[in-house]
Amino acid sequence: MNKTQLFLTTFLTAWTLTASAQVQKTDEVKVKLEDKDTVAWVKSGQLNLGAVQGFLHNWASGGELASIQTNGLFAGNATHYNHNKIWSNDLLLAYGLNYVYSNSFIPRKVDDRIDFTSKYGVRSNRWNNWYLTGLLNLRTQSTKGYDYAAPEWRQNPVSDFLSPAYLTAAVGVEYRKDKFSLFFSPLAARFTFAYEYYTSRSAAGAFGIDSGKTVRVELGAYLSARWEKELTPAITYRTRFDLYSNYLAKDKVLGDGSVRKDNPGNVDVLFDNFLGLKVNKYLGVAIGLTLIYDNDFPYSRTYIDPNTNMVMEKNEPGNRLGWIQINQVLNIGLTYKF
Repeated sequence: MNKTQLFLTTFLTAWTLTASAQVQKTDEVKVKLEDKDTVAWVKSGQLNLGAVQGFLHNWASGGELASIQTNGLFAGNATHYNHNKIWSNDLLLAYGLNYVYSNSFIPRKVDDRIDFTSKYGVRSNRWNNWYLTGLLNLRTQSTKGYDYAAPEWRQNPVSDFLSPAYLTAAVGVEYRKDKFSLFFSPLAARFTFAYEYYTSRSAAGAFGIDSGKTVRVELGAYLSARWEKELTPAITYRTRFDLYSNYLAKDKVLGDGSVRKDNPGNVDVLFDNFLGLKVNKYLGVAIGLTLIYDNDFPYSRTYIDPNTNMVMEKNEPGNRLGWIQINQVLNIGLTYKF
């Protein structure tokens, strides 16, 4: 683990533990949305820290001689109710590293997400559950990402902090009831940012940004639904479903002469799921599954071998899943819920 990764992991862990310790616990905070005199902060969150370790010696069936994987996940919400106004903030932080003997325990990243959403709404005087709402959402990562299958991968990162970074700003209407919310905006701007280092390495650019540029601007419709449910006192399920259609999307000729097909019907999809099971006060199991479809991230099942110039099929478990981006994490370890 390099100094940046060590600092980031330590900082995030300390920050989440400190934040959770500062939350004033109550048996139950009841906020009646129909009460126009309600003024209150409601805070909640969950921190999961897990590790998986393995060791083999003279093992007949073979395997990785020694390995350890660490991962952490924090999901928190802070919502302020002020009469007929509501300000809601959601933060998701995830980070995971894998160490194995066969590559001298050089850390390899298995998860890295920063996702922050802030919404400010004013409740309708006629319909209590409806709000006129403004939304900001930022998605990025914390450290450099690599294609570990590529030669000389250390010298060729494929992503970095704020590269890419997706910033969505939207105004629309939101329906809120209990722990369910549905936001829709017919006018949502999305900005994709990246360092020129990443976009200039290919004639096709990167992350949907043109070669040599650092930002891409989209304007479209945005829908976001969120729901959280305690299935039992020990089991919590949380889900999020986002759709974004870019009105400005159109076919584009890239710098290498190829054509990137695109139109408003190529809807970006994000489907995030979390299932948490508490074994006792401090031990638990968490399963996370995130699916993303983005027309700006094409996938090819083949590659050209630089040594033979032959077309080869990629050898990876998810090769047949096509353009869908998948992030699946199983966390067994410490759980703190507040």
